[in-house]
Amino acid sequence: METEKYLKRIGVDPGDLRPNIESLRMLQRAHLLSIPFENLDIHWKRKIVLDVERFYEKIVEGGRGGFCYELNGLFNELLVSLSFTTRLISARVARPDGNFAPEFGHAAIITSIGGEEYLTDVGFGDFTSGPLRLAPGELQQDANGVFLIEDQGGGSFLVKKQSGDDRKDQYAFSDMARDLSEFAEMCDFQQFSPESRFTKGKVCSLMTENGRKTLTDSSFIVTAGGAINERPVGTTADFDRILEDEFGICPPAAAG
Repeated sequence: METEKYLKRIGVDPGDLRPNIESLRMLQRAHLLSIPFENLDIHWKRKIVLDVERFYEKIVEGGRGGFCYELNGLFNELLVSLSFTTRLISARVARPDGNFAPEFGHAAIITSIGGEEYLTDVGFGDFTSGPLRLAPGELQQDANGVFLIEDQGGGSFLVKKQSGDDRKDQYAFSDMARDLSEFAEMCDFQQFSPESRFTKGKVCSLMTENGRKTLTDSSFIVTAGGAINERPVGTTADFDRILEDEFGICPPAAAG
C-alpha cells in the first residue's frame, strides 16, 4: 500500500498529519467525503476477498468504494502506516425487530491516542463524521447527529444515535482486537446469502459537506441542509448514468 496515494485519494496533505485526535478527525471526515459505501461488486458478480492489497487496488487505484470490511480494513492499514495505534473490532448491527445481527456482521476500528480510545468507523453508511470517544454515558455531538455509547459490561458496548426524543441502536461491539481473517465467514454470507441485505439490491452512498447522496436500484436521494430531494431510478441505464456522474464509478459494461 502506498500511503501517499491513499492520502491523495481522500484529498489529505501528508505533511499536516500526526498521530493525534485532530488528524484522526480530519482523516475520517476526508475519507467519508471521498470514498462511498457501496455493494456493487456483489451485483456485478465480483467476489470480495478479505485482503488489504485487493482493497487498496479497488478503492485507491480503482477509484471505487466498498462495504465495511473493505473500507475499515483499508482505513485501519492507513492509520497504522501513519503511526496510530489501532485494532479492528467486531460489531453486531441492530435489526428493526430489536435484535442484533451475528458477530462479525460489521467491522470497525478502535484507535488509542494519549490514554483515550475512540470508536472509528468509515464503513457504516450514514453514521458519524468523526471518531467517538469511548466514554460510556457521555452524549457526543457529531456533525451527523448526537451519539451515545453505553457500557454493556464485560468489554461490550452499544452505540446509539439520537432520533427525535428516542435513541436508536446502531450496533453492539466488543473492544477485543480481531484479525481481518475472522470476518471471512460473515463476509461470504453478506455477499452470497439471499438473506443478506446486500444481495437484495445495489446501493452507493457518499457523505457530502452538508448532507448525503444515496443511489439505489429504485431512487436517487440527495439530502442537503435538512432538505431532501428524491427522484426515481427507472432503468439500469439510468442507474449507471447517475453512478458515473455522481460517484465517478463506471459500470462494467461502460468500463474501458
